Amino acid sequence: MSVVAPGLSVAVVGSGPAACYAVQALIDSRVEGLRIEVFEKLPTPFGLARFGVAPDHVKTRSITETFARALESPEVTLHLGVEVGADVAHDELAGSHDAILYAHGCAGSAMSEVPGHHLPGSHTARSFVEWYNGHPQRERDEFDLTSERAVVIGNGNVALDVARILSRPVDDLATTLIAPRALEALAASRVREVVVLGRRGPREAAFSLSELVGLCQLDDVDVVVDGVSEADGETFVDQRADALASYKLRLLRTLVHSSNSSSASRRRIVLKFRTRAVELLGDRHVESVRLRQSAGFESESSMDSGLVLHAVGYRGRRLPGLPFDEARGIVPNVAGRVTAVAGDEPVAGVYVAGWIKRGPSGVMGTNKWCARESVEQLLTDHRDGSSV
Repeated sequence: MSVVAPGLSVAVVGSGPAACYAVQALIDSRVEGLRIEVFEKLPTPFGLARFGVAPDHVKTRSITETFARALESPEVTLHLGVEVGADVAHDELAGSHDAILYAHGCAGSAMSEVPGHHLPGSHTARSFVEWYNGHPQRERDEFDLTSERAVVIGNGNVALDVARILSRPVDDLATTLIAPRALEALAASRVREVVVLGRRGPREAAFSLSELVGLCQLDDVDVVVDGVSEADGETFVDQRADALASYKLRLLRTLVHSSNSSSASRRRIVLKFRTRAVELLGDRHVESVRLRQSAGFESESSMDSGLVLHAVGYRGRRLPGLPFDEARGIVPNVAGRVTAVAGDEPVAGVYVAGWIKRGPSGVMGTNKWCARESVEQLLTDHRDGSSV
């Protein structure tokens, strides 16, 4: 990094992966007189690294040990239970710091806009993930696990995470980092089948190879594929796909061929392609889901379900004092420098990193280079005399 003038005071908003990587990048810059204040609205740090990663992904969760070392550095002061925009204003931070770096993520979670989506029994997948991870704001949440079938709308990694947690033997879950209250509820669960809905075909499946492999390794759980047309024969061996995508397609092809041999006595996860939910039905609670399927020809059907989880993405929220791009759900920026909504005019001394910078995309490690890019802009501006 470039040589930076001494005496740099930075406020970092958020304490999740992007925020912690930014803190470490600032520490690595070795600026003389560096002072970092981290503001986290929850009573515990680490954001999605703690409350968004599945409890059986222990290796991924272990990154919090590295983050803890960064937050415990002498240059850092961590303020927990302090919400920027409510407890402290942007202007207050600007008045007491040389720079502000917002890394508060995408706190909003999208709900499928299908009729009936507000019925009890219909939830965002994020709320379910936070519940089984022991998020302090989900302590009183209840999820109806008395139905034999759960439906997940969306087929990204979060969708496969919740399908795996709903299906995994409870004795296995007991050895993970799952919240005790969630473990107790899952032990009494009557869910025997989880149907994961994807609007498009297998080649466009949003989940990663590693998540698919994780499903296939579950004990006493069948993974089957539905909604695949004859035309997918070419898709499964598409040479244009990279190595990982090609392997994922081949594994899906294997699951198609093995679907007929699944056992009725075992739990099932059904990956249902080219299928979308068009309506949630029920009087006072979700009772069934009406589906429209287009595998070769379009048809409609319905399936009973008392639990529907919407895994259709996350979205940033506007913070008082910051520009916000409503269409993209992020703070407008160029390489991490916050800009006005119209044009690329930078807002002096204000930066973003992580999902609020680029949208809800990438894996944990993506936040590392993302945060370092933003910190590089911050340090360059500090060297040149720009500040809030």
